[in-house]
Parts: sequence; structure tokens; C-alpha cells
Amino acid sequence: MIANVLSIAGTDPTGGAGIHADIKAFSAMGAYGMAAITAVVAQNTQGVRSFVALDPQFVGEQIDSVFDDVRVDAVKIGMVPNSSIAEVIADRLHYHGAKNIVLDPVMVAKSGDHLLEGNAVSAIKDFLVPLATLITPNLPEAGVLLNAHPVWTLDEMRLRVKELAKLGSEWVLLKGGHLEGSTQSVDLLYGSAGKIIEFAAPRICTRNDHGTGCTLSAAIAALLPSKSVEESVRGAKAYLHGALAASDTLDVGHGHGPLHHFHHLWNNV
Repeated sequence: MIANVLSIAGTDPTGGAGIHADIKAFSAMGAYGMAAITAVVAQNTQGVRSFVALDPQFVGEQIDSVFDDVRVDAVKIGMVPNSSIAEVIADRLHYHGAKNIVLDPVMVAKSGDHLLEGNAVSAIKDFLVPLATLITPNLPEAGVLLNAHPVWTLDEMRLRVKELAKLGSEWVLLKGGHLEGSTQSVDLLYGSAGKIIEFAAPRICTRNDHGTGCTLSAAIAALLPSKSVEESVRGAKAYLHGALAASDTLDVGHGHGPLHHFHHLWNNV
């Protein structure tokens, strides 16, 4: 059975992040991709110029229109620009009994531009994190969720991933891509079993890393309907590594270019 996976996120006109990256990742992983848009973003590989959050009721209507017609096997949540939209997403997903929910707490773009209003963080923590099967914060996002400013080391990550789990999701994947001074990119998976599972991969030196968080979380969501959380993370990590390794074969923009989402499908790579 081919999984139907819904992305609830913002847009990226250059196709490297947001719902554009999510649908590419869903497709690359063999799932059928769908999307409900939370915000329309004016951005490119060099940065975010502005964004317009959609009306919360309309966001809810998009979600309802999908669930009322289509079997939804997994949901990936990305950009949630304000508290009202966070509440609506939580309400509709709860109403429809959504399962296999992956929350990527998108707060800051690769360029450093903020992608949410100040009141959104509390709403994400209060309404969306407890619904999630898995949350996938990077280190800066983890600091915001914990209202802390850790000096990040691998040992600190091992400590903080347990604190993140107390926010209410079933599983936490704390991503170590921002960890300085390491030749390895180490992510920590922690869940109800109380065991930390470490995933390490060699760092790839490339500027084409726009949309890595979106892509990883989307790939995990695409795999969850048929695999365990650990298997889904492992498979998504392997896919992301390949997409990063092949990213320099693309020529898109003058800043942080996109990953090559179809690196294993296109014949010219």
C-alpha cells in the first residue's frame, strides 16, 4: 500500500524548503504527498524577504478537505507562523484522529530569518508537541523549546534530549548538525523505552543545505506508516545524506542551494 502523507507547512518559491521540499521527499520515499499551506513565504536561497500567514480558519478548512476525502497515513508539520494557526492545526488533527505525526519546529530559516511570531512558540509547545509521534528540533530550536541557552556538546545533547521528551511527544530526535568542532553529524533519538539511540554520519561540506530539516522530517513521516520510529529515522537519515552528497550537481540560486531530492532517481547523477 502506498502511504498518503500530508504536509502542513509554509511555501518556498525556489523549491528547496517547506511544502515544496516535503512533497519531493514524500515522493522520493515512495509516498503520495499532499499539502495544507499555513503561510506564503517570499524567500530564495539567500534569505526570507517576508511572509503572510493565512487565515487560521482557512488552514483548518484545508486540513478538513484532505481528511474528509483521503486516508491520511502520516502528517508532517513544519512552519506554524502564529498561535492561532497552531491551535487550529491541533484541533483538526485531534478531531480527525491523525496518526504518525512528525513535528519539525521550524523557527528560523537557514539564512537566520525568523519564520514565526513571538506568541507561536508557547502554542507549539502546548498544543502540537503533545500530539506528535516525533519532534525533530535542531540545537537552536531545542534551546527555544526549553527556554535555555546551552553550550552544546554531545554530552549536553544527551542530557537535553530527555528534557525535550518531558514536553509530551512520544519521541524526540535532537539533531546535532549545528554542533561545532566535529567531523560527524550526530543525532539523538529518545523515546518511551528510555534509551538514547545515536545516529552518526560524516559531515558533508556543501553550501547546498537549504531545507535539510524539512526534508529529513518529511522523509521520516513518509516511512512511519510501514516502519518503526527507529527504522524510519535510519532510512530518512540515509536518504538525506545522499541528497546532500549529490546537491552540488544542482545549480539553483546564489546562496544556500537546495538538496538533490531525487538523487537516486535521476539518470544524470
